[in-house]
Amino acid sequence: PLEVLGVVDCGDAVCLPGRPEPSFEVMEEAVWRIASRGPATLTMGGDGTVTLPQLRAWKRVHADLCVLHIDAHTDTYPVTGQERVSTATTFTLAAEEGLIDTANTLHVGARGPTFMGGVFEFTRGLGYELIPDADMRRDGFAAVVKHIHKRLAGRKVYLCWDMDVFDPSCAPGVCTPTWGGFTAGEGLGLLQALAGLDIVAFDVNTVSPPHDVGGM
Repeated sequence: PLEVLGVVDCGDAVCLPGRPEPSFEVMEEAVWRIASRGPATLTMGGDGTVTLPQLRAWKRVHADLCVLHIDAHTDTYPVTGQERVSTATTFTLAAEEGLIDTANTLHVGARGPTFMGGVFEFTRGLGYELIPDADMRRDGFAAVVKHIHKRLAGRKVYLCWDMDVFDPSCAPGVCTPTWGGFTAGEGLGLLQALAGLDIVAFDVNTVSPPHDVGGM
């Protein structure tokens, strides 16, 4: 598959743990160097903030970029206090900076407790469409996939996949494990069902090996 797809391993972006701003500069430049030459990008690792610099890079290529965000959390919380950049504010800042087409961006799979009330309402208030996990299970995966294809047909899509959308029994090595998520089959099935979308970038984030105490 790697040969057929023409995959090139570009190595790691050299980041500074705990220092997002200089790390963001490195990540944006690394993604921009690839994206500006035409290929799609696939990135792995980091927490939920790593999407922001990648969106900044891709904004320079596609002005009307849409995001399909698969996650147990919306990552769209109000910015409070002095800490603007966090895993909770990634898509809040993306909307503020005009990096993406919020009207055609979908958050899918949100569930479980939050540390602040009204988060779903706040997310929708920024123009995003939100399909919580409970709604997805009520309507059925097939219906939601059909809806996603209808909404994103013909658009440039950035696929953001947070590993905590899986149930911790399948993927325990995440920063914020949240029970009641996708089984391995459900997650892989959803991913395969996205075939046909014009996905120009794909990031797989919130991978935290120290949390994977069983070595899965």
